[in-house]
Amino acid sequence: MSDPPIRVLIADDEALVRGGFRVLIESEAGMVVVGEAADGADAVALARETRPDVVLMDIRMSGTDGLRATREIGADPELAEVHVLVLTTFDHDEHVIEALDAGAAGFLIKNTEPRQLLHGIRVVAGGEALLSPGVTRRLIARLTARSPLPQLDPSVFDELTSREKEVVALVANGLSNAEIADALTISHATVKTHVSRAMLKLGARDRAQLVVLAYRHHLVTPPDRPG
Repeated sequence: MSDPPIRVLIADDEALVRGGFRVLIESEAGMVVVGEAADGADAVALARETRPDVVLMDIRMSGTDGLRATREIGADPELAEVHVLVLTTFDHDEHVIEALDAGAAGFLIKNTEPRQLLHGIRVVAGGEALLSPGVTRRLIARLTARSPLPQLDPSVFDELTSREKEVVALVANGLSNAEIADALTISHATVKTHVSRAMLKLGARDRAQLVVLAYRHHLVTPPDRPG
């Protein structure tokens, strides 16, 4: 018996863009588009109606923008299984930080290659964070340099085991569960367990927020700084 298709909701204020994404996604085996939204308010309403696995969310939309919509989806406990994949440009790293803080599962550059977009949808649908390599370095530099949000009590990090800290560091460096399993010679299921426990101990909603916390609290050395 085959797995159910990944259900995708497209949110973009340009009909031509939505149409292009729909054709691409529905031409891929194992994916289906369950709706299209022209602004953030529609995206939230359709997410509640259709319960997609992934919302492909443009940040800059007329009316309610993608950041506010991402925040509303992330704050709704009934949409806990809905993962937001934000589309951005090189010029708006700060928006990416805000989107990750709001609960987005990851981000991609809007002009990314079609195969990378489809891969990104699969990664996010599987519950993993997706941080586009093209802007991650600059994003982390800005994240650690900006005025910090309220800090976690340092003792919280002492609750992590050595292996959990190791796994969090690899997650923060962009590795998938499969890649972490290979790197540490442990099973995929064991990696998922370590990630889940680290998220629980640190109060992270998802892998993307786990990455933000890891860099913001210096659990991982930013790549632009001496290691």
